[in-house]
Amino acid sequence: MATFSQRVFSGVQPTGNLHLGNYLGAIQRFVELQERYECIYCVVDLHAITVPQKPAELTRQIREVTAAFLAAGIDPRRHIVFNQSQVSAHAELAWVFNCVARMGWLNRMTQFKEKAGKDRENASVGLFTYPDLMAADILVYRATHVPVGDDQKQHLELTRDIAQKFNNDYRESIEANGFGEAYFPLPEALIQGPARRVMSLRDGSRKMSKSDPSDYSRINLTDSADAIAQKVRKAKTDPLPLPSEEAGLADRPEADNLVGIYAALAGRTKAEVLAEFGGAQFSAFKSALVDLSVARLGPIGAEMRRLMADEAYIDSVLVDGANRARAIAEQTMKDVKDILGFIRAR
Repeated sequence: MATFSQRVFSGVQPTGNLHLGNYLGAIQRFVELQERYECIYCVVDLHAITVPQKPAELTRQIREVTAAFLAAGIDPRRHIVFNQSQVSAHAELAWVFNCVARMGWLNRMTQFKEKAGKDRENASVGLFTYPDLMAADILVYRATHVPVGDDQKQHLELTRDIAQKFNNDYRESIEANGFGEAYFPLPEALIQGPARRVMSLRDGSRKMSKSDPSDYSRINLTDSADAIAQKVRKAKTDPLPLPSEEAGLADRPEADNLVGIYAALAGRTKAEVLAEFGGAQFSAFKSALVDLSVARLGPIGAEMRRLMADEAYIDSVLVDGANRARAIAEQTMKDVKDILGFIRAR
């Protein structure tokens, strides 16, 4: 059986207004993984155009996500940071996977149903085949691990199914080309720590989102210290004091959300937070959460604003990362073409 190096791949869509949920759910975890894995982090701009985008805004948003990566502590010299569209192998392998994946598999993808809504006939083909491109993103680097949230688990399972089917369908050719019994690894999910889902500050039953019409529903990564403090103080709560045990958060979504945010920012468990603040009124807890949020997020926002003012530097990071990513991805495509039986330049 083939062996694979421990390599992480993950991506963030350049959809603008990066917020606390993006940081705690993805970017903070990317930083932590740098110490244990070879990491490839991608701004997935090809995924972004599955729904309409304004070109000038998309350009700005690609740079904003890159700035967030760097400001949060991702090291683009030790690891790879790039935007997807600069490496054509992503789209090339996605076509191969369009021919491996089955219609029934894609029809079961819940994210397509949610994003397409009732007017599925008017959705783009790209939105339907989005999971095949996601599989290509991961497997073009033969990544072994993918940090995922709850909403991406199904797509990662599909990636594993596509890898397994490719390995099974072409096993004889894979072996004949000297790659052992399998060419693609079956990537594993990395799910770490608390606050996997950060909810709206205005409604604890809804996920924090940039599309919410109220800016007070989220903390944007570029918010000033004053804006962060105001949003935390205005966050919806209930009239009861904080419970002393985690079971007391049941049926209290706003309280559960704020405790989860504090725990994630402090690197603690909810139980530890409640052991300290249990019995306290929300006014006292919110003051502590304001101090913690400003201390953790304020420097990131300031650094993001500094980096976004230096477009030439941001672009140089993306070009350098794309060159390094391309070297890996192009080798994968050469191997895949040999396995498929295509004729290519030698």
